[in-house]
Amino acid sequence: MATEDIPLMNLGHTASSPQGPSHHGGESSQPLMASSATRASDRARRISTETPDMRGYSFPTNSISNAKYNAFTFLPMILIEQFKFFFNLYFLLVALSQIWQPLRIGYLSSYIVPLAFVLFVTMSKEAWDDWQRRRRDAQANSERYQLVNGSSIKAQDLRVGQIIQLHTNQRVPADLVVLKSSEHNGETFIRTDQLDGETDWKLRTACSLTQNMPLVSSHDIELEISPPEKSISTFWGTIDVGESGHSVPLSIDNTMWANTVVAAGSIEGIIVYTGKDTRMAMNTSKSRNKVGLLELEVNSISKILCFCVFLLSFVLVAGHGFGPKWYIDIFRYLILFSTIIPVSLRVNLDMAKTVYAYQIENDKNIPETIVRTSTIPEDLGRIDYLLTDKTGTITQNDMDLRKIHIGQMSYYGDSMEEVESFISSWNPRGTTYPGASRGQREVSKRVCDIVTCLAICHSVTPTDEGGYQAVSPDEIAIVKWNSEMGLELVKRDRKTLSIFHRASGHHLNYEILYLFPFNSDSKRMGIVVRDSATKDIWFYLKGADTVMAPLVEHNDWLEEEIGNMAREGLRTLVIGRRKLEEQEFDSFAKAYGEASLLMSNRDAEVANVVSKYLEHDIELLGITGVEDKLQHDIKPSLELLRNAGIKIWMLTGDKVETAQCVAISSRLVARGQYIHVVTKLDSIHAAHQHLDYLSQVPDACLLMDGQSLQFFQDNLPEFAQCVLQLPVVIACRCTPQQKADLTKMVKRSTGKRTCAIGDGGNDVSMIQAADVGVGIVGKEGHQASLAADFSVTQFCHLTKLLLWHGRNSYKRSAKLAQFVIHRGLIISVCQAVYSISSNFEPLALYTGWLMVAYATVYTMMPVFSLVTDHDVDEHLARMYPELYKELKDGRALSWKSYFIWVLVSVYQGSMIQGLSQIFVGLSQQLFKKMVMVGFTALIWTELAMVALEVVTWNKTMILCEVVTLGFYMGSIPFLGNYFDLAYARNPMAYGKAALILGIVIVPIWVARVIERRLKPPSYAKVQV
Repeated sequence: MATEDIPLMNLGHTASSPQGPSHHGGESSQPLMASSATRASDRARRISTETPDMRGYSFPTNSISNAKYNAFTFLPMILIEQFKFFFNLYFLLVALSQIWQPLRIGYLSSYIVPLAFVLFVTMSKEAWDDWQRRRRDAQANSERYQLVNGSSIKAQDLRVGQIIQLHTNQRVPADLVVLKSSEHNGETFIRTDQLDGETDWKLRTACSLTQNMPLVSSHDIELEISPPEKSISTFWGTIDVGESGHSVPLSIDNTMWANTVVAAGSIEGIIVYTGKDTRMAMNTSKSRNKVGLLELEVNSISKILCFCVFLLSFVLVAGHGFGPKWYIDIFRYLILFSTIIPVSLRVNLDMAKTVYAYQIENDKNIPETIVRTSTIPEDLGRIDYLLTDKTGTITQNDMDLRKIHIGQMSYYGDSMEEVESFISSWNPRGTTYPGASRGQREVSKRVCDIVTCLAICHSVTPTDEGGYQAVSPDEIAIVKWNSEMGLELVKRDRKTLSIFHRASGHHLNYEILYLFPFNSDSKRMGIVVRDSATKDIWFYLKGADTVMAPLVEHNDWLEEEIGNMAREGLRTLVIGRRKLEEQEFDSFAKAYGEASLLMSNRDAEVANVVSKYLEHDIELLGITGVEDKLQHDIKPSLELLRNAGIKIWMLTGDKVETAQCVAISSRLVARGQYIHVVTKLDSIHAAHQHLDYLSQVPDACLLMDGQSLQFFQDNLPEFAQCVLQLPVVIACRCTPQQKADLTKMVKRSTGKRTCAIGDGGNDVSMIQAADVGVGIVGKEGHQASLAADFSVTQFCHLTKLLLWHGRNSYKRSAKLAQFVIHRGLIISVCQAVYSISSNFEPLALYTGWLMVAYATVYTMMPVFSLVTDHDVDEHLARMYPELYKELKDGRALSWKSYFIWVLVSVYQGSMIQGLSQIFVGLSQQLFKKMVMVGFTALIWTELAMVALEVVTWNKTMILCEVVTLGFYMGSIPFLGNYFDLAYARNPMAYGKAALILGIVIVPIWVARVIERRLKPPSYAKVQV
């Protein structure tokens, strides 16, 4: 069966059907066909209210537990998680080596304390987070609910088969089937924003067999339902009451899933799934532990450093000669040089990420931005590919009906007044234009027919506040337009719909017999209604042109007009109807009722019934064109990102023509840029021709539909290599899975960092597949926002997130990482020089407090203050987006920059220790004096190097430098165990340290000045 010929119900989420012999007031919704094939083999769940949870099945308890640890697993799991990192494992081995006396160097605490501090910070954070999870679990588990027998029970004690009462704004504690509603028609509403992210209320209906029972609990209710599954839009089953033997089908419309909230009225419901069997629990996955590219690069550098430690230790032992216990000397050297791999590096980088997250969330220019994954802010500064949704992302998802076409005529702009005139002059119960010509009457009738269809065929519900509730903003836009034209929706429930004709004052009342809601798979919606005045039965249908074209009667204008509207950037819907005779409808109702009661293959049978009885010979009424406005500042934002060297791909489920128009109007495609369109591709030869052409026009934009995309991916491996060279790619008619597959293809084929941005539930797969996922809080709900690493409110905020915060985060962390490594290298070089001077003996130069304080109170604040530095201001970062481009190659933390820092460290460490020994001496009696001069020069060097690295000074940096220097100088009188305090009071000691400082700093400063003059960095060029 061709895609266009798929019947309405074949892939639909829900559809309403009768419950029982009567065909009035349908309420049963059908599950996805995709799961039907497995149901025959699945074990259906049988539930009875007579003996709840006692029918031989093992149902889980309803206790919620989101905690990661318990009292017994906390410490082991934390230790396993932490020591799988190279840094921590290395320092654990170093610390443990100090237990053995022959390897002990200095105080044991100087090795244990830094590692313990790192572990303490991590464990404290994990313990706090887990306590918070337990606290939330306890609140949910202890919440009390009312059973229908009047007793109160905790949520965690609820069992399958029990009937509970819920009232407005109460959370649903478990998955249940609605038996009774406080509304006489059995309707109620729920909020599902905590389940699927959608903010619109959802209509739910009570089972028709139990709605009118005076006392539900007095009856023995039997249910046979589907086994637990993840899909929140799939449910099937039947219900029997007492010994009547009469059963009716159950559907998604009769359910309330756990963690939804009753929005209106009160209900009584029977619990069908508890605990881990609930839809909420089955769709809850562990948060992703993303690792940033910078962290992977630092890990690679640390492995090189580890190799250097082993090599240096071996060389020094060889210089001394391999004695009987040479292996002990190697281990002692490994311990002495352990500072080459700084234990504080990971802590510094993690703390920096926290600072970046705080800066992002408190940026007043991008309000309400949320950082949900704080481990990857540096990746924001290294994006090569941006994959974006269209509707609600590039456009506002703010809909206005702009145009209708009825075959002979199009109405838009000022001509909409003519449509309003037709509706005003229309007598719904009489003749249109009694004195008009035949041509006028024909046009007027067609206009009134399509407007009537639009007023009826939707799922919109008016609210008490005068607004509307609906899943789709398209439908709300059309209903509002109807009201402007003079046909106002005033009442809507499960069984009836009332429209007010403003000009005549008449109410047009319709009985809803069946409803087939719109969904992304069927791409259409239908409704069967009975006109209360004429008793005529009508089947109204609207949907995308690809699925409607095979269903409507033959015409010669549909395809052309669809293309015309799409080129104007309008979202199109094809509108049709079919009148049903009473006998024809009865045949359909009977067949549909029988198909709805099937326990296996129900979806396929229902789909066949709908296709056979309804979806054929549809009268084509016309087309609507709805405008989706562009996002605020979308044009300059896309241009900025393009100039920053980011290749942008737009992945949308919309039509080719609409996507092309939006791409041009939003300037996703540059002016004059060639757009190569590929649609309905089904030939290998043609596919090769397209790729050959694109390889010769590297500046072109490729625009393809979903069918062509799938054909390329299935048949041409070279497709990825070709399209990845293009600056812009647009894929239309994409499924959510295709969006995710394209994202993975880009990551796999290039190894570059990808960013995906979207606003709807259909963008979640793409967002999660990307290295960096950004969700927009849109009109389609919060699902994309909740699944993303970063949440924003507008697309234009992405430019600041990448070009400012991303660029700063990467440059700052790269500088911080290299500086922390330099800090460890320079003191290790001092140790190596001292060991060589001491006849290659593995003797410690700095021990105890000096080693602990060196990486903490004496240098940490100034070094960490580098995370507040910036090379250009925000204005220049936006004015010159090319500054972002140079970061994508990783130049800020490259092997070249790393080895430069190694050379600087070797030079400075050698000079500091060598000159200290020359100026003071190396004898045992002068050891403390030499340590005092050398260590002081070392601390001053670190502070001076921080000052050299700063581009833009701020108060925090100055304060950190001054306070740290003051603290060190003030602590010298308390370092009698390490320094000669009498010598420390001699100004000559500080003069020698200052001379050493000048020798190690001035050459570095001169080299920087010369380099900046001969080859200035990019940021310096734009500041001229």
